[in-house]
Amino acid sequence: MTVRFQSLKIITEKELLPPADYLFDGHKLTKASTAAAADQEVRVDCSGLLGSRGWTDLRCFSGEPGQEYRETLETLALALIQGGMTEAVLLPNTQPPLQSKNEVAYVQSRTAGLFPTFHIQAAVTKNFMGEELTEMLDLNHHGVRIFGEGMEPLAHSDRMMKALQYLQKFDGVLFDQSVDPMLALFGHMHEGLASTRLGLKGIPDLAEEVAIQKNLEILRYTGGRLHIQTVSTRGALEQIRKAKKEGLAVTADVSIYQLLFFDKDLREFDTRLKVMPPFRGDSQREALIEGLKDGTIDALVSNHVPQDTDAKNREFDLAPFGMSGLPAFVPAVVTLADELGYPLLVSKLTSGPRRVLGQTEDDWTSLTVFDPEEVWELNEATNASLAENSPYWGQSVKGRVKYLINRGKMEGLYV
Repeated sequence: MTVRFQSLKIITEKELLPPADYLFDGHKLTKASTAAAADQEVRVDCSGLLGSRGWTDLRCFSGEPGQEYRETLETLALALIQGGMTEAVLLPNTQPPLQSKNEVAYVQSRTAGLFPTFHIQAAVTKNFMGEELTEMLDLNHHGVRIFGEGMEPLAHSDRMMKALQYLQKFDGVLFDQSVDPMLALFGHMHEGLASTRLGLKGIPDLAEEVAIQKNLEILRYTGGRLHIQTVSTRGALEQIRKAKKEGLAVTADVSIYQLLFFDKDLREFDTRLKVMPPFRGDSQREALIEGLKDGTIDALVSNHVPQDTDAKNREFDLAPFGMSGLPAFVPAVVTLADELGYPLLVSKLTSGPRRVLGQTEDDWTSLTVFDPEEVWELNEATNASLAENSPYWGQSVKGRVKYLINRGKMEGLYV
């Protein structure tokens, strides 16, 4: 069966193309050579819709195994679809952690039939204790190329060094949310004027910048590939920018919601806005925008960390970090498009993540199509995730996914 997407505006890394017809033959997407549709083609009217290569999320969490009440692999797949994603990297912070071939085989089996393509990030140290290394070479034999501690920083310098050395044996990549845990100890939000007014212990920029400086020095010594996740400060970006110019194999991403909220937004102690890294100030956001434009930041991520309602319905200093970032991801992209433009945003969801993952495929085998004008409300009826810890909960948002293609499969949503 061939599907004809009629009058679809395709977004490339450089421009927004005029409306045209595109054909999906069950394997890849190509531009139609004729305007007339064949009788056997399934026609899809895409007037007013935008499309691009399928989006990739380099950072999302599933509670399965062990915390299925937060998110199962199946509900995460639905949330990824709602967020316009065709591929995703799973964080290893499950119970038990994704740290041996048994857990990896379980997740591979559970996700094999799901629509998105899942890439597993396996733990570097057992139980994230920063001590005994996992069997990285054995895990690689079972298909794992991405390693990291997920929501925990790999703060032990020797383990960081050895991990980078081991991963070079099979061209693996080390993911790290770089933060000095001692400098961030007991912190609940960004350290600044807002935290002082609210009386909350702050997390200084220094906690991120010291950790990134140390990790980049280790990378200079060992070689290998390092991907720094959820960058949030100007100083960190300056160090990454310098390292890239020196030729180090370092990449970086930023949480999309880091571009939409500030530390001052926490003035009402809304625990849905308690995230790690914390929301920073105006100047840090300006630096993140610069980093996206000049290529210092390679990718946008949802940083989808679902939490159950009871966990978030507590005093601010007792509530856990994390936001449900996928259900309103498309509206977040639409919101930022006026300032950044769709070509730049799409590049950070397609070619940028592919470079991080070492993918070089040129054929369009995936597609994300969305309506930038559709208004809808995020609530219990529309939410694909199990979690409700989104700051957009109960609000009207603009922008909704319509069609996805991945691995020869097609999903049509809200049409």
